[in-house]
Amino acid sequence: MTPPTPKIRLFVPDRLTAAARVALSRGQAHYLGHVMRLDVGDGVLLFNGRDGEWSAEVETVKKNQCQVAVLRQVRGQAAEEGPWLAFAPIKKAGTDLIVEKATELGASWLCPVFTRNTNAARVNRDRFRARAIEAAEQCQRLTVPEVAEPVTLRELTDGWPKQRRLLVLDETGAGAPIAVVLKGLRSDERDATQPCGFLSGPEGGFDASELDALRKLDFVTTVGLGPRVLRAETATLSALACWQALIGAAR
Repeated sequence: MTPPTPKIRLFVPDRLTAAARVALSRGQAHYLGHVMRLDVGDGVLLFNGRDGEWSAEVETVKKNQCQVAVLRQVRGQAAEEGPWLAFAPIKKAGTDLIVEKATELGASWLCPVFTRNTNAARVNRDRFRARAIEAAEQCQRLTVPEVAEPVTLRELTDGWPKQRRLLVLDETGAGAPIAVVLKGLRSDERDATQPCGFLSGPEGGFDASELDALRKLDFVTTVGLGPRVLRAETATLSALACWQALIGAAR
């Protein structure tokens, strides 16, 4: 009889191969031993973003130490070419929500962007990375999105790859319907989709001069999300959900 698939998934930086031994972090050891009450012989799943997903078995578990033995691969590594997301940081809880749910919705790159109306003065990149890892563990992703260093709006657009369409969430109502724009990125003839990314603004929206400058860039399309005024985090996640439904599910 095939043993049941473990429900606990952990991201590890180690290379994963059959018969490898992996020493988990102190936090992971505490989680397995004290929160989930796992013991020697219990199973977990491991992934590192490179080698697929592997089943493993707890070999030793102590107060803040845990070692697991890698057994077999259960899923091969697959490409997860999701959209990029550049976002203006908002209040701590709202920004954490954006990072967590953007990971669940398939974003492959996350970048905090300081705009003229951004209220947050600094961001904690390590916290963002930890939130992204936790979300990837929960949602069955095989990768964790890259969390980039914060940049200014000008730095973002200066360094943006021109072949990747940048969809700016335009709260003024002047943007094209997002569903129409997303469907236009897909070519049935070539069975391919132009890569894209989203830019979401701060609480209170972009400054008018920023929107004017963005609209003049050849690789930018401003998009709208309907008639209602949405909170910054709601707009960001709604755009990613549209991408997942219209493009991501077809991949």
